[in-house]
Amino acid sequence: MNFTGTQEYVATKELQMAVNAAIQLQKPLLIKGEPGTGKTMLAEQVSKALNLPLIQWHIKSTTKAQQGLYEYDAVSRLRDSQLGDDKVHDIANYIIQGKIWQAFESDSQSVLLIDEIDKADIEFPNDLLLELDKMEFFVYETKQLIKARTRPIIVITSNNEKELPDAFLRRCFFHYIEFPDSVTMERIVNVHYPDIKKDLLSQAMDIFFDVRKIPGLKKKPSTSELIDWLKLLMADDIPEDVLKNHDAKNAIPPLYGALLKNEQDVHLLEKLAFMHRAKT
Repeated sequence: MNFTGTQEYVATKELQMAVNAAIQLQKPLLIKGEPGTGKTMLAEQVSKALNLPLIQWHIKSTTKAQQGLYEYDAVSRLRDSQLGDDKVHDIANYIIQGKIWQAFESDSQSVLLIDEIDKADIEFPNDLLLELDKMEFFVYETKQLIKARTRPIIVITSNNEKELPDAFLRRCFFHYIEFPDSVTMERIVNVHYPDIKKDLLSQAMDIFFDVRKIPGLKKKPSTSELIDWLKLLMADDIPEDVLKNHDAKNAIPPLYGALLKNEQDVHLLEKLAFMHRAKT
């Protein structure tokens, strides 16, 4: 079982090595990187490349670790008891399997995505240490011990919103997805738009990387935003000279709404353009 990327996902050699090392070590793969660098998509593509089912657990600020194991629906049981439903006598009818339980009981090995783990409470990762390490947990209501039939491939993503506990980090194989260089970025674009004009791509890439270099940007444009921007440029059939003649005097790129996501960054580019014009 070896991951080498897919036709839809360009994985660098370093990322391929990280995925395969985590699989070999049977440890969760912790992926960090800028938003828009394909962290979540990685789990989807590992699932596709290895022909394994994908189970996705998207974490929110209100998510509790227990929800990944199971939940006891006491409210439904109370309602059914008031209605005289016979199924209230079996508490197992009110145990709702979480995503980790589903991965443990999958008929074949699965890929379990725990997406944006840093959105949850700081204790969230620690609350899953034992379960992810031992590949088992206990259901107290039914007195069941749930053991993984096969150890899932676990991909955990983080946007670095919170520091993760050391005890949790020790149990993971870590990889940081570096922002793609121009060569890798061109390969990524060609996956999405194989027929894109070379001149358009070259000029758009120059503008994109120039914008990313501007100091003080609140949010640098990401890979996904470049893909969206190129789609608009191709759809609107932007004249080549608009991009070719783009310079600091005209700092706002055409259709900038696909690249810049807040007014502070737009104002920053406008200010730079004004200062450049004032000097000339």
